Amino acid sequence: MDVCGFLVVSLLLSCLVETCYGVAFSSLQSTLVVTASPTPGQVLKAGQDQITVTWSYNQTYPSGTDSTYKTMKVKLCYAPISQVDRSWRKTNDDLNKDKTCQFNIISGPYNRTSGNSSSTWTIGKDIPTATYFVRAYAYNADGVETAYGQTTNPQKTTYLFEVTGISGRHVSLDVASICFSAFSIVALFGFFFIEKRKAE
Repeated sequence: MDVCGFLVVSLLLSCLVETCYGVAFSSLQSTLVVTASPTPGQVLKAGQDQITVTWSYNQTYPSGTDSTYKTMKVKLCYAPISQVDRSWRKTNDDLNKDKTCQFNIISGPYNRTSGNSSSTWTIGKDIPTATYFVRAYAYNADGVETAYGQTTNPQKTTYLFEVTGISGRHVSLDVASICFSAFSIVALFGFFFIEKRKAE
């Protein structure tokens, strides 16, 4: 095999390895500053309340560090307390296998000249009851995670908020159920009273 052939094979193998194993979260720099409107401990309602997210480049890093950033994705992520005994929400350092951040808030091009960027998102009706934080990822031209930022600390214990999911039950249905149950009881007693009168 000549040198060119060897280089091509090596390149293909390296791409294959990266595709199979993904990027390690621990290898990413936290170069993004991310804030969200919910206050710590605030309880929001799925399908009703909104979250405003703001993100920007952390100026403490050298200028040009973000030169490879092309796109952004901001996501709603499970806090550790809502991952306990739930393997389908498990954190994994391999971002291809990580299930911490399953809900997209916003995605789009990375704007290097705009300073702060922000977006307001109405919490989806499919968001389950849990404790959350917000994380943003920057991607390079190949769509690979390059950097991140989040609203909580590295241990994911601060600035957490809660979302109450839609249970599928409505007040009107509960009232109708109660009324129907009460009517059934009254009808049952009425039936027995009528039968007793007939027997007499």
